[in-house]
Amino acid sequence: MKKFLVGIIVVLALAFLISGDNESDILVLATTTSVQDSGLLDVIVPLYETETGITVKYIAVGSGQALELARRGEVDALLVHDPKGEEELAKEGYVVNRQRLMHNSMVIVGPSEDPAGVKEAESAIEAFMRIYETESLFVSRGDDSGTHRLEVSIWQASSITPEENYLSVGSGMGATLTIAGQKNAYALTDKATYLWLKDSLSLVILHEGSEELLNIYHVMQVNPERFELVNDEAGKGFVEFMLSAEIQELIGTFGVDLVGEPLFYPAAGGR
Repeated sequence: MKKFLVGIIVVLALAFLISGDNESDILVLATTTSVQDSGLLDVIVPLYETETGITVKYIAVGSGQALELARRGEVDALLVHDPKGEEELAKEGYVVNRQRLMHNSMVIVGPSEDPAGVKEAESAIEAFMRIYETESLFVSRGDDSGTHRLEVSIWQASSITPEENYLSVGSGMGATLTIAGQKNAYALTDKATYLWLKDSLSLVILHEGSEELLNIYHVMQVNPERFELVNDEAGKGFVEFMLSAEIQELIGTFGVDLVGEPLFYPAAGGR
């Protein structure tokens, strides 16, 4: 039921965004909630619009939903963080010009008293096992986002299928963190969103740095040869804009003045 409602919201939002707009001066972008929740999108979009004269209409959803919008040719460009799903989409010919853009890390957050002892875990897999074995509550996005897909892969690697003390909320990262805080629970989140919202949360970072928690974002355009209404020039231009030295520098400094460290790290060219 939750997935059905989320789907309806996406469809309605998309209809509002693109109704009557197939002009060359419109870019329809699908991106992740973490890019929006962190505030980065609010900085980048006005810069792009000023520099190009192209109006950006975006929809921020989980990476899985963003990839599906591209599969249907309903957007011009993507900014997402689901490498495996992206690779499959590119292999099927739905997206082209896929470029590494930036990265940060996923972190496991929870109550400061840490009843599961997550802080002592040496890996994300061990952290999840501790949460499960101590019957501590875990709050999942449950929305087929890149974060949710990574969470599922960690549970699978630990050979655990969580059922009890597991709450799937079907929401974006900000809402998921709010619920986890209210319930004194654990959650997996991208670090950028957590740092941006931490002053309003009763959660602390308990585990980070595991190799499996590296969070890589790519930018790409939807294949214009596959869908005739895709804005090829705007999509290509957006990819080039995001890889430019100016935007890469902006990404590397974004958030430092507010939270004391970058929310993302530039990665154009595979850095």
